[in-house]
Amino acid sequence: MQCSQCGADIPVYKNPTPTVDIIIEVKQGIVLIERKNPPFGWALPGGFVDYGESYEDAAVREAKEETGLDVTLVRQFHTYSHPDRDQRQHTASTVFIATAVGTPVGADDAKQAQVFTKEGLPELAFDHSLILHDYYKKIY
Repeated sequence: MQCSQCGADIPVYKNPTPTVDIIIEVKQGIVLIERKNPPFGWALPGGFVDYGESYEDAAVREAKEETGLDVTLVRQFHTYSHPDRDQRQHTASTVFIATAVGTPVGADDAKQAQVFTKEGLPELAFDHSLILHDYYKKIY
């Protein structure tokens, strides 16, 4: 890439894209969404952080968009950043634990949203099996 004014080379940096994932705790278990877009499968609600948006606001927004639930963030859990965690591009996801009351309904990028127990988890997209393995290891 070159500067349009002086012609000097401009370095292009490739950086991981920031994302958030949310472990939403409800009375019966945790909320997962079935993805409407590739990569298909079940996943934690989440998505990309918008420019000018805090990670916390992104987590609350993504939870609402994909599950219809108003969540209360409890705490930041961990960041997952392995370069191949998302086959589309290198992302770094900050995971939040949140609580909610109500029945989740899939919307936006989610075909559906359902509550699952630890024993009844489906096969998960991305590295979400690892995230939930770490989560359950910490809380039990």
